[in-house]
Amino acid sequence: MPILRVLAYRQPFGRGLWQVAAAAAALAASLPWAAASENRETPIVKAVRSNAPAVVNIQGQKPVVEPAVAGRGPSAPREVNGMGTGVVIDPRGYILTNNHVVDGVRQINVTLQGGQAYVAQLVAHDPETDLAVIRIRTPQALPTIQLGASRDLMTGETVVAVGNAYGYEHTVTSGIISALHRNVQVNETQQYLDLIQTDASINPGNSGGPLLNLDGKMIGLNVAVRAGAQGIGFAIPVDKALEVATQLMSVERIESQWHGITPLVVDGPDGPVTVARVDRDSPAELGGLRQGDELRQIGSLEIERPLDVERALLGRRVGDRLAVVVDRDGAQLTLDLVVAAKPSRTRDVQPSGDFQLATWDAFGLLLEAEPAATLRNRGLPLEGGMRVIAVRPGSSAATQGVVKGDILVQIHRWYTTNEGDVRFVLSKAESVAKTGPVRFDIIRGNERYFGQLALGSAGDTARR
Repeated sequence: MPILRVLAYRQPFGRGLWQVAAAAAALAASLPWAAASENRETPIVKAVRSNAPAVVNIQGQKPVVEPAVAGRGPSAPREVNGMGTGVVIDPRGYILTNNHVVDGVRQINVTLQGGQAYVAQLVAHDPETDLAVIRIRTPQALPTIQLGASRDLMTGETVVAVGNAYGYEHTVTSGIISALHRNVQVNETQQYLDLIQTDASINPGNSGGPLLNLDGKMIGLNVAVRAGAQGIGFAIPVDKALEVATQLMSVERIESQWHGITPLVVDGPDGPVTVARVDRDSPAELGGLRQGDELRQIGSLEIERPLDVERALLGRRVGDRLAVVVDRDGAQLTLDLVVAAKPSRTRDVQPSGDFQLATWDAFGLLLEAEPAATLRNRGLPLEGGMRVIAVRPGSSAATQGVVKGDILVQIHRWYTTNEGDVRFVLSKAESVAKTGPVRFDIIRGNERYFGQLALGSAGDTARR
């Protein structure tokens, strides 16, 4: 519009308005839905149009070892191109897909509908259910898939599949739900339970893409095809997929933080998210939440499903305070929830051996080696680290907010990639302690934090 205004200003009055109107008419005519009649603009068209921006294409290479052949030695692994689909479930770039789409992939390449390409990080995965969450970081918020429910599906209802079929991006197919509650044995190690069967064409590359209903809501995540059969495809029911996604995106799992809420959806697909349990001495209990409260909002995010509880808390810092809106006994209340570090269960772990005794005394930590692959899968170019398996209460590390699961990667100017590196730091600990607190770096989830480690005394709180 600013360009059009400039052109109209520079032309004589009548001619300028005519050109603007003609240009607007030409633009409207070029839009694919502008001249569509109601008969053409079907529910399928609307469902695809409203969800396509939240469907991403996934590609990458993974090593494959051919089966051994009698009389020959083991074959060298070869690289094969993998492809699949994913759906954006959080505007910050969190994407739900199948685990087999990203398992073993060296670099997960994600392409948006507009053609923008990104490299994704693996956040968490569950081989048993074949689900995974990956993340891309974009300069703008992403559109998210419209989520439905699978508890009320009907055999025979029309469904639509969208995905990267055979590498053809954003391919759309339609069909019906052929059956519900199917169990499928894919191979000796992989079995799917309680799947949706559909005759919508689901081809290689569709895995991880959405199965939509005519209301434009995702009711399943496409997962498998029956080899040698036509018109038979399967999808994981969305209720199950979101239940697993909630676990995969747990702030306790990803960021070693704690809220103490066990949410549950009651009273049908559109029922409120109700607090089923509140952990004792948890941030939720300290904030006044009770069993039976109906969650309406945490921070700025409306709570429509249990996944939203984790989404509302992801990326928060320990000590952040969020308003929680609940319905209780017919009244609406606003409570406070203060994000806390996941509690350390050090009573179950005691130091043993000279190395653990030394780190327990010097740092207040028990450590074990973490391979470089863990960090590289998170997009971090580090050669390894030391995972925290326990934190001594009252130690410098404890007062700074270090928790079990954090990965120590640096103390002072020395990297801590393995036990040998830590032993070297320990050999310098006495002289280093005389200079006062020193910087340390940890990895928590996909974020790097640093703080000041005062050997044998309290330090400052770790900061991102």
